[in-house]
Amino acid sequence: MGWYHAVQMLGNECPSAKLCHIVEPWFLGPGSSGPGGAEFAEFKNKTEEDHQVGFYKSLADVPPVADGVKRLALISGRTMDNPRLLGESIAAGCTVIYLEKPGAPSVKDLEVMKKEAADANVSICMGYNKNVCKYVRKAREFAAANEGSHVTFVSNNTYENTASSLGECFERNAEGMLKNMAIHELALLASFYDVTVDNIESVIVDKDFSSMQTLPGPSGKEFTDFDKVKFTIKTKTDKEVSVQADRCGGDTSYAMVSDAAGNELFRHCMPDEDDKANVSVLEAKYPGAMPYFFSQDPDYITVKERVAKMCVTGEEATDIATIDIAIAALSVGEYLTPLMQKELSNTVASQ
Repeated sequence: MGWYHAVQMLGNECPSAKLCHIVEPWFLGPGSSGPGGAEFAEFKNKTEEDHQVGFYKSLADVPPVADGVKRLALISGRTMDNPRLLGESIAAGCTVIYLEKPGAPSVKDLEVMKKEAADANVSICMGYNKNVCKYVRKAREFAAANEGSHVTFVSNNTYENTASSLGECFERNAEGMLKNMAIHELALLASFYDVTVDNIESVIVDKDFSSMQTLPGPSGKEFTDFDKVKFTIKTKTDKEVSVQADRCGGDTSYAMVSDAAGNELFRHCMPDEDDKANVSVLEAKYPGAMPYFFSQDPDYITVKERVAKMCVTGEEATDIATIDIAIAALSVGEYLTPLMQKELSNTVASQ
């Protein structure tokens, strides 16, 4: 993900941002001779030569901020490292932090990070790119124009529906589906539907759709997680919204609007037909990269540009998730996980 952010900025796709420094401790250290090491070295050499970008093993090695320059850090590392990286970014003179989701391993970590940034007068913007996605915007606009309608956000992924494929997924994303794959949707709920733990009135789990499994990962250790979920949340402020996530659902995500009887009125997909043309171009340009990079390419650009422009001008980054949204989304994920585990365990036990 960090690489894709870099190539977008190197390609001048974010006019308010200039990539100056890349911090990569793994490939500039013990990972240099392992898988991907040679490819990274090639990327480093070309980027240094063509764009005069500096490469460093740690943030402490990055040169001080020059007078009159505003520095933004884009943190796209391991979730467990983010609290440390945020502190090091502040120490390196950054006034704005772009933090990839979910931001930290726990709500407590995010709350500590929020205070650390506030004490240093540093702003944190989250990389929840679905907040600015076309399919989300169009569904929200349609729903707003049709009173009494209901929105369902559907997130799909392309894992094979096999024990080995899902087991590898469960181990690599050990924080669980609701704190990883579906966290984007929970951020949408927190951003646009007033969903917080304190404001949830009810949660209805679709037990016919949802599924939970315990599978061994590559290490041999067993992991329990959802391979697909569907639920509806009603808030105390009288808003209602649904989320559906399926690890094996395919490569198309979408937002659907239905009437009070559940009849579908509107659907917009990601990628849509316009996006698919861009995807084809990017597939040829970056062979072997993760497919989801291409379908979400315009949204990554939008988020980076709005955050970079905020850093430069102070202008509000419209619809960009804040650290408060990240805390709310992760709190809801932590709240829903045991609730849904209990619901689905009861279903299995009664069969």
